[in-house]
Amino acid sequence: MEILGDILRLAAAVGIAFVAGKLIAKLKLPAILGWLIAGMAIGPHALGLLGESVLNAGWFEAAESLLECVFGLMIGTELIWKRMKKAGPQILITTLTESLGTFVLVSAVFGVLFWATGLPIYPALLLGGIALATAPAPSLSVVNSLGTDGPVTRTLIPMAALDDLVGALVFFMVVAGVSAHLSTAGIPVFALLLLVFLPVVIGGAVGFLTGKILRRIKTPEAMLAVMLGMLVASAGLGFAINSMLQTPVLNFMLIGMSYSAAFANMITEEQMGSIMKVMTPVIGFSMIVVILNLAAPLDYHLVFGAGLYTAVYIAARAVGKYSGAFLGAAVTHAPATVKKYLGFTLLPHSGVSLVFTGIVVSVLEGPAPESAALIQGTVAAAAVINEIIAVFMAKKGFEWAGELHKAKEGGAA
Repeated sequence: MEILGDILRLAAAVGIAFVAGKLIAKLKLPAILGWLIAGMAIGPHALGLLGESVLNAGWFEAAESLLECVFGLMIGTELIWKRMKKAGPQILITTLTESLGTFVLVSAVFGVLFWATGLPIYPALLLGGIALATAPAPSLSVVNSLGTDGPVTRTLIPMAALDDLVGALVFFMVVAGVSAHLSTAGIPVFALLLLVFLPVVIGGAVGFLTGKILRRIKTPEAMLAVMLGMLVASAGLGFAINSMLQTPVLNFMLIGMSYSAAFANMITEEQMGSIMKVMTPVIGFSMIVVILNLAAPLDYHLVFGAGLYTAVYIAARAVGKYSGAFLGAAVTHAPATVKKYLGFTLLPHSGVSLVFTGIVVSVLEGPAPESAALIQGTVAAAAVINEIIAVFMAKKGFEWAGELHKAKEGGAA
């Protein structure tokens, strides 16, 4: 009965978030802003409708991970090789400049700040490692709900997959270095590479097999059944491997991205269209649950307790993302709108930042509890403040680029 009650709570939470999104959309703001506000309002730190009993339940964590895989379909099905190879170097270089640029800038700013105040320098590198990651869900939900299309949109979607890879690789390398510095249990290089690239390998392998099967199937119903069955299988592999890890860190959105990218490049556009016609509303539902899971744990009280470090973190990260994207777009001669406005769509952060912060705290809480508390407080407060600002700025970025509602007008390439 307790599980049934929690499921009803989740259903009510999704309904409230959906209505909040519709109301926010009437103000010409992205629906995700409504989902975020609703999530915080009904989370454990406020009304408690979506409380710890739901968020920490094994069934919810499994369901949410599966829905992350489903959400990954939105990105993966856009990674068509014949389109990608035209802009491949541009997307790769821009991803590296905006990711590594953010890491360097945030690390440098906090390094100077900590040095001036007599604190250890190494937490600055951990803050830089946390800051470089982008949470693709918020910006991509703006893409979906407002029907954006154009150079910025077509650059952002494939960048979402690469950004997750670069972010995870740099972060785990920094954590490994700090672990060695503190003489705690070091993270072997093999394990590091495994954690970063394993989701891509799982999704890609299952997706390739799925593509082989889909080529032999003629009816849309059978294609959909095979695609969904194999998606669950890829997620199942992720669950099995996560259960063997001390800290479950596999990125299920990456599994979904690589899974769908593999089979999307092996079937016809007509086959892909029939699958996505059914899956689009399912992806929309997945977005709401993923955003609720991101927003509910955020404590709005942290907004009032945010201090200098939080303000510096938000500002340095924003400057790093924007200037890094600007530099990459300029070097690769990307369209002017990409150069000017892509950076605004890369500001959402909190889902990834909270996962990374949890890993950092687990590494530091024994040998350096003061640094663990500093990083946890800084990023937690920034997650609340930054996410609301970031969603608004992502929407403005697409608006300034002239890409709002272009997909609905038939502008999709």
